[in-house]
Amino acid sequence: MAADGAEEDAHYHVDRIGTESGGGGLSTTLRDLARFGETMRNHGRFNGRQIVPSQVVEDIARGGDPEKFKPAGYTTLPSASYRNQWWITHNAHGAYMARGVHGQGIYIDPKAEMVIARYASHPMAGNAANDPVTLPAYMALAKALMAG
Repeated sequence: MAADGAEEDAHYHVDRIGTESGGGGLSTTLRDLARFGETMRNHGRFNGRQIVPSQVVEDIARGGDPEKFKPAGYTTLPSASYRNQWWITHNAHGAYMARGVHGQGIYIDPKAEMVIARYASHPMAGNAANDPVTLPAYMALAKALMAG
């Protein structure tokens, strides 16, 4: 393991001719997923190195126009937007998320200086099935961290 890198090799799922999908199929350890979340929370920096350009992270965190996103009908994300494969909450903490199927994801709360990495196996693939529990839980954790 490199002192400034991932703990384990990541794997990317490919099709039968070796082509990867940009929309899914990344396999990492939970700790390495959290490291990536922490890199994003720190504007692309990790262990003193700029890994992701800060302008890219700022563009993601800024998000898109929630009014343009509203017709998509994501009732559990009423003021959200989607940008560059990230879901932006536009909440008071400026939280944004990478969301996978069956409850997997990264939740980044810049105001609380918090990153949650989650692997899960919820029986429903869509996040709307677990959002009513997880999103309030994430906010409660953030508030508890901020309260000391």
